[in-house]
Amino acid sequence: MYIRTEKPEDLEGVRQVNIAAFGRENEANLVDRLRGIASTFSLVALPSDRIVGHICFSPVVVEGKCSSNLSILGLAPVAVLPEYQRQGIGTLLIQHGLEECRRSGFQAVVVLGHPDFYSRFGFIPASRKSLKSEYDVPDEAFMVLELESGTLQDCSGTVKYRSEFSLCE
Repeated sequence: MYIRTEKPEDLEGVRQVNIAAFGRENEANLVDRLRGIASTFSLVALPSDRIVGHICFSPVVVEGKCSSNLSILGLAPVAVLPEYQRQGIGTLLIQHGLEECRRSGFQAVVVLGHPDFYSRFGFIPASRKSLKSEYDVPDEAFMVLELESGTLQDCSGTVKYRSEFSLCE
């Protein structure tokens, strides 16, 4: 499996992966809206010449008490074509994506997802770091991973996603 940064010629393939994985266009439309925003990046998974998986990271902010130079990303969405699911492709995308976040100097990543899945990568409930989601979600489903140990030590507040996310409901 080859994981690489999304290229302009991948746009339609990425769109189709998100539509197939989620059974609707909302996430594909979100990815389209996020493209070109500073600090947003996408990776794709290809077993050969066909895109079968996709992951996107985009900037979030913390409204509350935090360092002004804190750089946090939100992981969303991650998608794999249904016929390729449960083969470790999503795991590879997340691992590569988190490593790219580290290399790029980001200090933390938040995700809204299944705790059993994301805890495998070191994510913990964000409430343990005094962070909460702007969305009304179960506490255990909104998680954070410090990429730089201790970076959230003196941070507290509400994590706000970009306005593009409010359009995908």
